[in-house]
Amino acid sequence: VQLVESGGGLVQAGWSLRLSCAASGITTSRNCMGWFRQVPGKEREGVATIDSDGVTTYADSVKGRFTISKDNTKRSVYLQMNSLKPEDTAMYYCAAVWGRLCPPPRPDEYHYWGQGTQVTVS
Repeated sequence: VQLVESGGGLVQAGWSLRLSCAASGITTSRNCMGWFRQVPGKEREGVATIDSDGVTTYADSVKGRFTISKDNTKRSVYLQMNSLKPEDTAMYYCAAVWGRLCPPPRPDEYHYWGQGTQVTVS
């Protein structure tokens, strides 16, 4: 399984970014995918998940601002981030786990990880 993120960058508060995750070796239509983020010195935290049927969950801190989606034909997962805040600054990771339903958004529940893409909000 390989997950490759893209789309991070440096933006101003209030702007938007769209992260992409290209998956290989795992079928997004039949497994759980998620986005996590981490800042230095802090634990990695779950941001959003999407299961095989497209059911989504979000961390309270991003509800109403972030949207997770996927394109099964492209084996890709996306994170649309609107109204970005400085506290959203972090390395963002795409993650995957076998199974149609998503487990709790704890890092130890997910099997596969991308290399991360940095998001910085000034």
